Amino acid sequence: MTNNSAPLLQMQNIKKDFFGNQVLTDINFTLEAGEVLGLCGENGAGKSTLMKILFGMDVIRETGGYGGSILLHGEKVEFATPFDALAAGIGMVHQEFSLIPGFSAAENILLNREPVKWNPASEIFGDRLSTLHYKEMEEQAGKAIKKMGVEIDPDMVISDMPVGHKQFTEIARELSKDQLKLLILDEPTAVLTEKEAEALLDSIRRMAAQGIAVIFITHRLHEILAVCDKVVVMRDGFVVQDVPARQASVASIAKWMVGRSVDAPSGEKAENRENGGAKTIMSIRNLWVDMPGETVRSVNLDIREGEILGIGGLAGQGKLGIPNGVMGLYDAGGEVEFNGKSIPLNSPRSCLDASLAFVSEDRRGVGLLLNESLEWNVAFPAMQIQNKFLKKIGFITWRDEKAIHAVTQKYIDELAIKCTSSRQKARELSGGNQQKVCLAKAFALEPKFLFVSEPTRGIDVGAKALVLESLKKFNRDSGVTVVMISSELEELRQTCDRIAIVSGGKIAGILPASESSEEFGMLMVSQVK
Repeated sequence: MTNNSAPLLQMQNIKKDFFGNQVLTDINFTLEAGEVLGLCGENGAGKSTLMKILFGMDVIRETGGYGGSILLHGEKVEFATPFDALAAGIGMVHQEFSLIPGFSAAENILLNREPVKWNPASEIFGDRLSTLHYKEMEEQAGKAIKKMGVEIDPDMVISDMPVGHKQFTEIARELSKDQLKLLILDEPTAVLTEKEAEALLDSIRRMAAQGIAVIFITHRLHEILAVCDKVVVMRDGFVVQDVPARQASVASIAKWMVGRSVDAPSGEKAENRENGGAKTIMSIRNLWVDMPGETVRSVNLDIREGEILGIGGLAGQGKLGIPNGVMGLYDAGGEVEFNGKSIPLNSPRSCLDASLAFVSEDRRGVGLLLNESLEWNVAFPAMQIQNKFLKKIGFITWRDEKAIHAVTQKYIDELAIKCTSSRQKARELSGGNQQKVCLAKAFALEPKFLFVSEPTRGIDVGAKALVLESLKKFNRDSGVTVVMISSELEELRQTCDRIAIVSGGKIAGILPASESSEEFGMLMVSQVK
């Protein structure tokens, strides 16, 4: 029997370790019906793991479960699968879409819950011969969309939709479930334009007014303050703050997220190279980039030859837009000079021909040929752009399979890529190993300059250390200038020589990596829009 006076949700003493590595320690918080909780923390703080526990995700059970208790209305619950969580009224919208591209919005919203029409065949042979009641489907999907207060055509096929509409379709799918009591939104505005993000915040307010509780995970701290009743901040697997939103500000949340750092592990490295004597290898002037959710308004930046420059800042402030704009993946304007020569914008091939390379944050969408072998993934760009790994006699050209195998094996060994062989398909690798293949592909180009964006997103601690060490080694041994874009400040401080912070689509300041976390935290919120 449920206890109506108890909070909707209580998380008590939640602990979790992955193979001896403690990722959550003694997590406690409560959530009332109709309350919006903002969950903040840098990447790697433990937010997603905590939500996976709450949602009964398989990965938790497969890695030894968790410690502590989850209570709904005062009753202890243990979800073995997400279906158990859904049955209890908990919905979750993940960072990566789980929609069927060839289906319409309505079909996705009501997937596996479609209303059906009676017909004589189904009467005789059973439900499997029932036909879908499309008019009823449209009405039900339309009601769920209306709950959000946005305009989406229920008949539109997912593959034809802009990315913002896909996000709203995911949310509508959860809202269409009558028993929904709690909705977890993991970075829902990361892919949205400012106007779409505002519409989503309105939707969250509307859900709360209907008594639905929301756990809202976002790096855009002004959104937390605009919509949340309380703020829970996590750092290194602990809850470090749990306060009413009215007692928080963007600056205070940023400071809680970053924390007070007493040591500066990268200090010596930064001091050694902070003389400014190296020549400027890339000069960026008045750069604007039209990247949804990561708009760059006006960036001026000089990058020194041979350095590792970090670019950091809160999500949505434009840091990801800089490499994507320079490398021609999104519309951009302004001027970029590399080695004294102008690089045309909106031209990916010109950048590659000038010996620039880019490891994208979107490894599955941009970075990899998922159905091809590791050999093909590592060698193909160098083959296509630089005619490497090819043999030629007269007009006949063919692949040098021996050279392709050798270069792939070299990086499998150097980056400790876990695979069955160099011929295994990229799709079959874990996220961390896929990330390493993206790095190997860039290294095989032997560029003079490398942009690497969110190189450790979604990978475990051991793999992170290896990826960062390989970037430092590539920079040191090959003399390649590296620009690393990351949401994790500590990672930048341990890897880079200088760190530029982006806020409000502009460079708020550049500091040596040895500066305190608080100095960087203040820059992060200086121009937040």
